[in-house]
Amino acid sequence: MIKHTAINQLKSHLGEVITIAGFVHAFRDQGKIKFARIRDASGSIQLVILKNYESAFKAELTIESVVLVTGLVKEAGQVPEGIEIEAQEFVVLSEAASILPIPVAAEKGADEVDIVNRLDYRWLDLRKPENQKIFYVWTELEAGMREYLFKEGFTQIYAPSFMSTASESGAEVFEVKYFQTKAYLAQSPQFYKQMAIASGIEKVFMVGPVFRAELSFTTRHMTEFTGWDFEFAYVDSHHDVMDMEEAALKSGFARLKAKGLIEEEITVPFTRLTLAEVKAKLATKGIPSEKVHDLSPVEEREISALIKEETGSNFLFVTDYPIAARPFYHMRHEDNPGLTKSFDLLYKGLEITTGAQREHRIDVLTKQAQEKGMDEKSLADYLNFFRFGCPPHGGVGIGPGRIVQQILGLASVKEATFLPRDVKRLRP
Repeated sequence: MIKHTAINQLKSHLGEVITIAGFVHAFRDQGKIKFARIRDASGSIQLVILKNYESAFKAELTIESVVLVTGLVKEAGQVPEGIEIEAQEFVVLSEAASILPIPVAAEKGADEVDIVNRLDYRWLDLRKPENQKIFYVWTELEAGMREYLFKEGFTQIYAPSFMSTASESGAEVFEVKYFQTKAYLAQSPQFYKQMAIASGIEKVFMVGPVFRAELSFTTRHMTEFTGWDFEFAYVDSHHDVMDMEEAALKSGFARLKAKGLIEEEITVPFTRLTLAEVKAKLATKGIPSEKVHDLSPVEEREISALIKEETGSNFLFVTDYPIAARPFYHMRHEDNPGLTKSFDLLYKGLEITTGAQREHRIDVLTKQAQEKGMDEKSLADYLNFFRFGCPPHGGVGIGPGRIVQQILGLASVKEATFLPRDVKRLRP
């Protein structure tokens, strides 16, 4: 490994000659003296380049070239860091072309680059420190949630993406050629989470790709995204599942705050309203209902704003969706079979989770599949999971990209995704 010092460690090396490595973020030639700013993953630092170090002074530098710099760490009150490096030697490890297709530094007009160009040159777009923060947030949020779930005894499992039948009802599924037959890309690991419960693994957690063949061109949809899922046994109701999720989220957000990535704190429990209560609350504010069995994006934003005003919380569970809006495997209320024991979690006006208690009784599950017009033959493997005993259980599917989008105030979930895939994008 090339020996070098991270830029955020330089203050502890004041008065020493050290070597740093990184990208040339900026460069100014003032004749008798030159200045550069070098950026690595930990931060950036100013270099001063004097004529008395001839090889360094003559180095040809282009913006975004990768360099190895050796020099003296000195105090410098005129720069934000309070220190700078007096460069003594440059080694250009990789020279960048003189013209960049999109700007990386915060130069004039940089904010006006449209999202299409930014995604075309995603690797350059991600060199911006503010964009790299996206993945630090992803990492720490997941680490905090994992920490809680693993403490609660969850086991991580890994499910396939190829399925012999669609994992949800409807047509929003990618069909692919699979040797002499056809397969489908998984819309959810739902069936396999439930198989794990039927296997006797009482608490499972998963991270993996989810595929949705939706002709959607919104800021909240992609054709492939990363999902976080968990499922656990012996639940009394969907409220047990909500309890588990809000505790896991609290752990994730606490880790983000401890790492200095956010200021937001989570207070639990989150407000829980039935869909009917939400509709009634919106009606009193004169907000029309666009969908009888679901919430429109406008309704999600409006009810979230109302709850924020009333409670100070950015989170809201919306529960008890009608059977028309939910898949066949969601358990229904005994005293009101038209409603499911299901929920969505909204965060800052955007749905980030769908969850439910699942139907584990084979006779009821089969009947509900028939009512939904599902093909029992194609569901044979799934239904078999419940023929030989299966504990009552429930779980969630979480969209972490949407959480990160809302945490950082990004315009689109695509910006919160390393390499987004949508109806028109399959590259880079």
